[in-house]
Amino acid sequence: MKKIPESNRLDQTINVLREGYQFLPKRFKQLHTDVFQMSLLAEKVICLTGEEGAKLFYDRDKFQRKGALPKRIEKSLFGENAIQSMDGDPHEHRKLLFMSLMTEEHLQRLHDLTLRYWREQASGWGSEVVLFEEAKQVLCKACCEWAGIPLKQEEVKDRAEQLWLMIDAFGAVGRRHWKGRHSRKESEQWMIDKILDVRQLKLDAPEDSALYKMAFHRTLEGDHLDARMAAVELLNVIRPTVAVAAYIAFGALAIHEDKELEAKIRTDENAYMEWFAKEVRRLFPFVPFLGARVKQDFNWKGYPFKEGRLVLLDIHGTNHDPRLWEEPHAFRPERFEDWNGGLFDLIPQGGGDHYKGHRCPGEWITMEAIKASMKFLVEVIQYDVPSQDLSYSLRRMPSLPKSRMILSNVQLKGEERIEG
Repeated sequence: MKKIPESNRLDQTINVLREGYQFLPKRFKQLHTDVFQMSLLAEKVICLTGEEGAKLFYDRDKFQRKGALPKRIEKSLFGENAIQSMDGDPHEHRKLLFMSLMTEEHLQRLHDLTLRYWREQASGWGSEVVLFEEAKQVLCKACCEWAGIPLKQEEVKDRAEQLWLMIDAFGAVGRRHWKGRHSRKESEQWMIDKILDVRQLKLDAPEDSALYKMAFHRTLEGDHLDARMAAVELLNVIRPTVAVAAYIAFGALAIHEDKELEAKIRTDENAYMEWFAKEVRRLFPFVPFLGARVKQDFNWKGYPFKEGRLVLLDIHGTNHDPRLWEEPHAFRPERFEDWNGGLFDLIPQGGGDHYKGHRCPGEWITMEAIKASMKFLVEVIQYDVPSQDLSYSLRRMPSLPKSRMILSNVQLKGEERIEG
């Protein structure tokens, strides 16, 4: 039996927070290995990277999600006892609830709503806007309407910010983290009120909407989810959609840095836009790593994995693995023209099977939101990008362009400059 390489005997929690997305890739490179162990939050943890590591990590016979998420992440990002912490038949049953929302018709509707709300949002713009801030509001409005959740115009900015603060808390300590926890409480209560209104027939929601389906979903035992749990899962549809605002800022950055991208999108819009959205998700940082626990003892490549051991999969590093991606740090949508659609190489939102595994069911939502937003930027408006700090840190989790992507002199194509 081989001993798993160890990066450092000291607890690495502070270094993870300091180094962010670079922490795991740096250690794998230093140790010349795809597996190592370390101490994190006073616990021994095994770390994996690469396509083979991802295949192992998503083996449902070897790993479970129960007990893998730190409580601080549950209480800010995902919500306690949500689908991300479920396993086995209950997880598959709950997953079908989410997958029922991912039909071609549903996704096209979300795409159309996103484009519509971008047009409406732009009508109120002045001479300069921060794209990331606008994207949060557009996505919040589009997703809430898509999900059947009523949202007044005067609520949009605050609700969008609440949803983002939950996301912004996942890699934070101190004030940023506690703002996320507070926002979760407020957002859960907002969703609980809507769930109860639908159940008590005070609010009419379409039967194929996320709100209705969460309100009346039944567990394997035949019971409705309690109102709080239904609210948590409804937020697990809405919150990640608002998170796509980060990808939209990065997508605009990519277009700004390579002027040929606009022409390529226009020449072959459907195919190239699909590649473009995939490349945005592959290249730019969002999820640094994910965790699971070993279900029972097993050996992998001669290394022992003991029951209960926490295992982290290096998401960011795998998406930049030079064994999988030629010029991994270059933005090249064309790389997906001949891509074989592997389940364990492009894993920004997890790997494996959508229906039975823990791959994020909102992956298609992310793609449609990016494609609709890039269509708006390329085909609907023209704009300037003034001097600003467009760098982004791989230490901050989640990362964003420091300026949040400022646009100026925005005009609708063929029309006068948009005035507020």
